Amino acid sequence: MQDPFKGLNNDDDDQNNQNGDGPQGFPLPPNYATVVNPETGNMRIAKVGFSWTMFLFPPFPTIFRADWYNLLCILGVELGAAMLMVMYIPATQLAQFTATVWPFIQGIVWGTLYNMMYFKHLFNKGFVPADERSRDLLARAHYWSTPKE
Repeated sequence: MQDPFKGLNNDDDDQNNQNGDGPQGFPLPPNYATVVNPETGNMRIAKVGFSWTMFLFPPFPTIFRADWYNLLCILGVELGAAMLMVMYIPATQLAQFTATVWPFIQGIVWGTLYNMMYFKHLFNKGFVPADERSRDLLARAHYWSTPKE
């Protein structure tokens, strides 16, 4: 397949693609990393950093990525937090708190943590960074540490 971005502005030296190649030669955004499972050849591409989709629409990113492990972890934490709120927040304030403040707190927490949780779970399943750019990006974000030999 021909790269549709090659030859823009009459230059064939591909200076616009400084972020590495994704599947089929398409450039990746600078904050996306590629991981691959060497045993199965399975490849995943995901964003590194804050998850705006998890902030705005929890738990849909876990469902769309078929990330059932993290979905169950998130639901377990949510259930525990709900039980604590019922025990310690008076009933007169509970409805107002859960309608106004709680969704914002959930969004901040899961938006901050979800992408890291996703990558850590992939690493536990045997995935490794697919290229040097992804390895550097994941190491800078503290998602990946080089295994000790």
